[in-house]
Amino acid sequence: MRVIGLMSGTSLDGVDAAWVETDGHAIQGFGPTLTVPYDDALRRDLRLLLDIAPGLAPGDHRLLDAERRLTAVHAQAVKAVGQAAELIGFHGQTILHQPDRRRTWQIGDAAMLAAETGVDVAFDFRSADVAAGGQGAPLAPAYHAALALSLPKPVALLNIGGVANVTWIPEGGDGHGSLLAFDTGPGNGPLDDWIERHTGQRFDRDGALARSGMVDDAVLQRLLAHPYFTQTPPKSLDRLDFAASLAASGMDRLSVADGAATLVAFTVQAIARAPLPVASRRWLVCGGGRRNPAIMDGLRQALGVPVDAVDSLGWDGDALEAQCFAFLAARVVAGLPLSFPGTTGVPAPMAGGRVARA
Repeated sequence: MRVIGLMSGTSLDGVDAAWVETDGHAIQGFGPTLTVPYDDALRRDLRLLLDIAPGLAPGDHRLLDAERRLTAVHAQAVKAVGQAAELIGFHGQTILHQPDRRRTWQIGDAAMLAAETGVDVAFDFRSADVAAGGQGAPLAPAYHAALALSLPKPVALLNIGGVANVTWIPEGGDGHGSLLAFDTGPGNGPLDDWIERHTGQRFDRDGALARSGMVDDAVLQRLLAHPYFTQTPPKSLDRLDFAASLAASGMDRLSVADGAATLVAFTVQAIARAPLPVASRRWLVCGGGRRNPAIMDGLRQALGVPVDAVDSLGWDGDALEAQCFAFLAARVVAGLPLSFPGTTGVPAPMAGGRVARA
């Protein structure tokens, strides 16, 4: 199938779109990719929804207005790809993720998107997994395994978005049953929030502030004492799960640069402490975090093995997640599993997703 995958992550920066030809087992071809940024007003309104989501009613006018505008940006992205497709994979925007309460919430109007584009839309990728007792995340491992088929193993594929997650593929582990995946901890989310609050900028460009600061070890150790890090994977996070511990950590007494350095160290150490069964020979990094030299240098020092952006293999590190949801959309239509016991903790391989017809 020719599929356009769409992804809008917890960094709230915009919509990534990618054209993929796939049968849901392998990738037959790649096509155009692009990003359509959210405007400042939509980004601000989505950030508010993250804060109020636990008490938000489905009919709240703020939710419905943001959902309509968000879906319109996704439709714009599909049209901008400029290449015909038979299916769209529409992840939507996560505003709440509480798998321990059997709850995950991605907003976006699939019916509106199908009507706007004239293309069938696969959506709601996570709910079936969460309802069955899984974490509902991460969902990228099946795609990672398809991409990494010929790579030496064990290998770890790390995505650093608002939250960071890893897929670990063991030696001889080309089947989905051998995959292990989980959220390692914070990605760019706390750092981006810190930078925006103190400088008005959306992120720490080139890691400049973090590299000019000093890590406060006492604050870092308090952050690493969060109970999440003692949980056994598979496990997953909401973007704001560390908000309370960050508020209580003493971060607010740090300079902007020292706070940035400490948050980078928090992301790096959470990844370095990821409980993998066997150390990976190599880490491959996608997501916005791979563009932050402070994070990448920190990972190389902490992990002691090669750490490279996925772009070094010719993969598109900006489009990887959008490509993933194109791949998963094909699996939805084919009735293939999206998640597995080692990736989300679901009791058995789990199909999922729904389709809105054009």
